Amino acid sequence: MSTNAAIELALDRVDWRDLAAQTDHQPRVYTPGEVLMPEAGFMRGHGTFVEDENIKASVAGVIQKVNKLISVRPLKSRYVGEIGDVVVARVSEVQQKRWRVDTNSRLDSILLLSSVNLPGGELRRRSAEDEQMMRRYLDEGDLISAEVQNIFEEGTLSLYTRSLKYGKLSQGILVKVFPALVKRRKMHFHNLPCGASVILGNNGYIWISPTKGQEQEGGEGGFAQNLNEHVPRGDREVIARLRNSILALAKCKLMIYDTSIQYAYEESLRYEAHELLQQNAIYDVGQQTQARLRDADE
Repeated sequence: MSTNAAIELALDRVDWRDLAAQTDHQPRVYTPGEVLMPEAGFMRGHGTFVEDENIKASVAGVIQKVNKLISVRPLKSRYVGEIGDVVVARVSEVQQKRWRVDTNSRLDSILLLSSVNLPGGELRRRSAEDEQMMRRYLDEGDLISAEVQNIFEEGTLSLYTRSLKYGKLSQGILVKVFPALVKRRKMHFHNLPCGASVILGNNGYIWISPTKGQEQEGGEGGFAQNLNEHVPRGDREVIARLRNSILALAKCKLMIYDTSIQYAYEESLRYEAHELLQQNAIYDVGQQTQARLRDADE
């Protein structure tokens, strides 16, 4: 039995002249133990330590300087939350007056019963009946979108969904990337022109779903979940193509936001959705997307 394999050399795939022209704009990557700068006049931040009167990197990453504070942002790490971040999370346990959820951080996060909307958006104090019906609101395994409200001393995140744009997620697909690749923007909910909606979680969890109509949004306090609804084949193909396009961006270490996703989706139209799992298609989509982003910045 014989099969045909298409092998493309890296030498043919990379434009070395363009790569050499961009070297001045590439951020410097520091390795653990490498000297960042003298300690005098500076304060050490995350990812650094002091030795022999020098500030050194404790992780491999890119240096960040804020006034006199020196820190190193690791290239790969767990999610470190900030207040106001939009996250996509999965409920892992139902506890007394709270849910424990997985947000891809070092510790599980907390969603308090008082931090969610009641069904129908009703505003009132939470009662014992509400506590007994917690599993009817959110059960183990449910996916939710939420916002970071507070950070406790030990690093646990406190979430809240007191807005109709947050809540339980219905039909769609979850994509996981490194949190550092998700670009922080003012908006993380996007309805793309291709006919799908994405929620770009700062924690590296990205939710792709069919775009809802005006009559489907809101009204249930963030607990509406119709898993029996039929999703047309065309919408499923768009979602699958978007998923593979986002994974291609992550494979090429490109920042993920609405513009880069739209460019990658448009460049992927030259391939079938399943062909985007091949290495040559992934790097081709990544290179074309990077070129368009560079042209747009200029």
